[in-house]
Amino acid sequence: MARELTPPARAGAVICGAGVAGLSAAWHLAARRGLEQVVLVDPRPPLTLTSDKSTECYRNWWPDRPMIELTARSIALLDELAADSDDAFALNRNGYLYLTATAAGAAALERGARQISTAGAGDLRLHRGDPADPPWQAPHWNRLEAGPGGADLFLDAEQLRRCFPWVTPDAVAGLHARACGWLSAQQLGMLWLERARAAGAQLIEAAVVGVAREGRRVVGVDIARRGQVDRIATPCFVDAAGPFVADVAAFAGVELPVRHELHLKVFFDDELRVLPREAPLAIWTDPVTIAWSEEERAALAEDPGTAPLLAPLPAGVHFRPEGGLDSRSAILLWNYHSGATERAFPFEIDPLHLAVVLRGVSRIVPRFSVYLERGRRPYVDGGYYTKTAENRPLIGPLSPQLEGAWVLGALSGFGIMAAPAAGELLAAQIAGEAIPDWARAFLPGRYDDPDYRRRLATLDSGQL
Repeated sequence: MARELTPPARAGAVICGAGVAGLSAAWHLAARRGLEQVVLVDPRPPLTLTSDKSTECYRNWWPDRPMIELTARSIALLDELAADSDDAFALNRNGYLYLTATAAGAAALERGARQISTAGAGDLRLHRGDPADPPWQAPHWNRLEAGPGGADLFLDAEQLRRCFPWVTPDAVAGLHARACGWLSAQQLGMLWLERARAAGAQLIEAAVVGVAREGRRVVGVDIARRGQVDRIATPCFVDAAGPFVADVAAFAGVELPVRHELHLKVFFDDELRVLPREAPLAIWTDPVTIAWSEEERAALAEDPGTAPLLAPLPAGVHFRPEGGLDSRSAILLWNYHSGATERAFPFEIDPLHLAVVLRGVSRIVPRFSVYLERGRRPYVDGGYYTKTAENRPLIGPLSPQLEGAWVLGALSGFGIMAAPAAGELLAAQIAGEAIPDWARAFLPGRYDDPDYRRRLATLDSGQL
């Protein structure tokens, strides 16, 4: 879609970033609230920095009530938009399936499921292999169906295998969260952009290089394009710059508490159709010790950089089908290199990443190990999770010291599932409307509360 070359002299709002966060904000402000002269600014084509590098999944299954509320509202908005657009972005409700092979893992699944259900994510149905168990309702795969909601917890291994016969035989428990699925992030984002532009929004190919202020108020945004700097006069600036959200905030004199994690994903051609097309997003919740050959073990042990691959690797390997029933594509993911890292573009891809991920997915579906000897050359790509310490997003005023500056960022790995409602929350605040109590958990000003900072000191960083 073409972008305007000439910036306007004035704008009702200037949004830095044309990823899912910025496009959602533009859709809500221009198309849903009628704000005139909304301008999106990005030096790259829309959705090409990190938004198209995600798993493109969504869920309401969170241990945190504000995140449950945020994603539940997003899912409602996605359902409305799918119905209104003849499902232009291929929304489905296939679910997430969390799996474990240990009794301790099964107990942890049950504890977590009870907590999340109590927090408001929906009913929990237990399947213990008893005649009195509730029935399990299979999803209408790759179709948007409301389904039962909540989650089904399988604590009987035989019943788990009857429902999911492709799962490794040593899995002892599984949790099928139901208000979950995936979609096409590109199609969703472009739909937002089309509707925002139909309402008068513009997309400018440029980089934000400054925020002009008069006293405590934003009065303009400086953008650079083709070696020239122009100023767009505006009373409203939105920082939705994804991995660069902190850099852009610095133009306004604000420091944001975010860090970055590199996550890679493998686009795989499952030519033998080993992975089931009807599978939900499948996630292994146990650490994995890879069964390297003796020769591989010796080679890995010689290099301090690869020796850690001999030890148990973190939980979280997952995969999902990509495309319809006739497709052979799958997306494989495993962030076994956990922890914060320095942001860099372009970034380096571990040459062993594919070998590790293939073995990880084989832990879930043993037949997948057939690809270990077939010399596959899939496409590996990725992007950065930009996140806060507690893994909650930043949605609201950029600083109490600067009127008219806003932020929609730190969407971590949940940008697709949070952006619809996050854009709505931001638009409500820009319009001066009240927000729900749960949305206060996402205000940037929460870090000004000493009690909140003390609580953060006792928390581990959240991780998808």
